[in-house]
Amino acid sequence: MGLDKVWIQTLSDGLLRADQVVGLTSHATPSLPGKAARWLLDATVAVAAGSGAAAGGWDVGILHRTLAQTAEEPTDAPEALARVLARLDQPGTAGIITPSATRHGVEFSFSSFAETPAEPGSAAEATERTG
Repeated sequence: MGLDKVWIQTLSDGLLRADQVVGLTSHATPSLPGKAARWLLDATVAVAAGSGAAAGGWDVGILHRTLAQTAEEPTDAPEALARVLARLDQPGTAGIITPSATRHGVEFSFSSFAETPAEPGSAAEATERTG
């Protein structure tokens, strides 16, 4: 993808450059006593993350960034975000995709960095809702 000027707002880690995303998934967190399980929409990033100690060796795994958290399973959210990314994969597109958890799923809005207003229906006006 040529999305090097498109960024995705994460839930708590700031901005993630869209061309670094190699996977989109949703999964449930475990329920804890007194706390219900939550559903997370995650982006898998194209870099490995390591942790550990010199004596025990390094554990290298893939890096996930949470984009949204919902009470209900966001079944269509990975596909909806993939559609937004595909629509935005155009030369000159730059801006921020913001996922928002709603009571009907996850909504994705795009704010262009362009100084002039976008034409209706253009990449700068991309919005996708799931539910």
